[in-house]
Amino acid sequence: MAQARNTVCLWFDGEAEAAARFYARTFPDSAVGAVTVAPGDYPAGRAGDVLTVAFTVAGIACIGLNGGAGITHSEAFSFQIATDDQEETDRYWTAIVENGGQESECGWCRDRWGISWQITPRVLTDALAAGGDEARRAFAAMMEMRKIDVAAIQAARNG
Repeated sequence: MAQARNTVCLWFDGEAEAAARFYARTFPDSAVGAVTVAPGDYPAGRAGDVLTVAFTVAGIACIGLNGGAGITHSEAFSFQIATDDQEETDRYWTAIVENGGQESECGWCRDRWGISWQITPRVLTDALAAGGDEARRAFAAMMEMRKIDVAAIQAARNG
C-alpha cells in the first residue's frame, strides 16, 4: 500500500494496530498496510513497540499513531458510513458497539478507541436532500433514534 498524499492521522494509546485490524475486518475496501516500529524509546513507548500503522477505512487512507494517553477523540471528527439497508446498518452498528463501543444518538456510535462513526442509511440522506415536508418528517424521526431504523425513516418520508 503506497502512502497517500493526504492521510488522516488518528491518535491511539498503544492500540493502533488492533484498531486498524478491526476496521479492516469490518468495512469493505479496508486494509492494513505497513506497521512501523519505533527505532528508539519515546514518551509513549519503547524501541520495538508499534509506532504507526498505515491502513484504509472504506477507501480512506489513515495512519494510526500510538502517541500515548492524554489525547481523546470527539465527535468533531467521525467516519460516516453510508448503508443500503437495515441489514447493513445493523451489521456495522453491532460490530462497533459490541466490540467495546457505545451507542449515541441519530445514527452515531463510538468505537472502543473513542473514534466516532455515523452509520447512515442512504434512505435518510436521500430524505434530507429532498427538502420540504419529507425532510422535516425524516429528520424528526431520526432525532428520536439511536441506531437508524430504515423502515421508520421510509415511513416518515412517505408521511
